[in-house]
Amino acid sequence: MRRWLMLVPLAIFLLVAVFLYRGLYLDPAELPSAMINKPFPEFSLPNVQGDKALTKADILGKPALVNVWGTWCISCRVEHPVLNKLAERGVVIYGINYKDTNADALKWLAEFHNPYALDIRDEEGSLGLNLGVYGAPETFFIDAKGIIRDKYVGVIDEQVWREKLAAKYQALVDEAKP
Repeated sequence: MRRWLMLVPLAIFLLVAVFLYRGLYLDPAELPSAMINKPFPEFSLPNVQGDKALTKADILGKPALVNVWGTWCISCRVEHPVLNKLAERGVVIYGINYKDTNADALKWLAEFHNPYALDIRDEEGSLGLNLGVYGAPETFFIDAKGIIRDKYVGVIDEQVWREKLAAKYQALVDEAKP
């Protein structure tokens, strides 16, 4: 009977090893979100380029991407030129400047251009917390009614947009047509 007890630590070790091994093959871009198919959270936060208070009502009416970014985020710097190109093609993008100083955000947008139809200043991270943001960049897909329909974690580059995300955005646009 005591010999079986000696195998318990080995069994626990093997169980932990299996979970860790499985974790090596998880795609961080597919992190689940409790917000999928739920309304975008209510908020009242200032605009990055002014002190006008923006609310949930400001992002309703059109399907859009809601991109969480920060000047401290190296991956956001890689993603930003692609967002500029998408905005030029007519993709509606709202930005959430997450846990950043406004002066740094203004400098960034002046230097790298502004792809955002609206840019929400979330210096304290309250909106990000309500969205369940893990970090930046993260991009939410919202429909015209403000329902979060999907989420992508990581850098959106041309290939990711073409192969994974363009069809999702187009489906929201098509759905919004009368």
